[in-house]
Formats: sequence, structure tokens, C-alpha cells
Amino acid sequence: MELLTIPEAAQVLGVPVTRVHQDLRDGHLVGIRDENGLRCVPALLLQDGAIVKALSSVITQLRDARYSDSEIVDWLHRSDDSLPGTPVEALRENRGREVKRRAQVAGY
Repeated sequence: MELLTIPEAAQVLGVPVTRVHQDLRDGHLVGIRDENGLRCVPALLLQDGAIVKALSSVITQLRDARYSDSEIVDWLHRSDDSLPGTPVEALRENRGREVKRRAQVAGY
């Protein structure tokens, strides 16, 4: 999985670094620590200069189910035969409703 540093994510989104930090705090994005301890954003969560549509809803559902940020990232990138593919790929293909259903089930 390709990870972007916060400044790299800000550049892709065309926003200040502080906005990426705010998006992480507000649950619009999710980040994990890389091997150097830097907080990073998975590259697949960004598309066409924006955060992937419906991502924040999925993050909220999984956080409500007590998933940690690293567990959310793992879940988004884990293959799901019922989609098919991974949840993040489905989100990128504008199939957010399907992913939200899977996230709801994952919490129970």
C-alpha cells in the first residue's frame, strides 16, 4: 500500500497541510504511522484531487464499531469477495452504498 506523508497528501489535494490534519481529526480521512513513525495517508483514499467519496461515512461507521485507525485502513484494503475487490477500490468506483453496508455489518 502506497502511503503519502501529510505534506504529500496536502499537495495532492491542493490544500494546506493544516487542512489535512483537520480532515484527519474530523474523520474525513484516516491515517496510520509509517515505519519511521510519521503519520501518513494511504494514497488510494485520494482520487482526482479530492478525498474519495463516502469515505467519511465508512470511517464513522467503523469508528462507532470501535475500530482503530490502523484497523480501518486494514479493512479498507482487505479483499472482499462480496464486492468484489477491496472496499477502497469500490469507493473509488463510486460504489459507496455497497461499502457502507459492509462496514455496517463489520461492526456487528
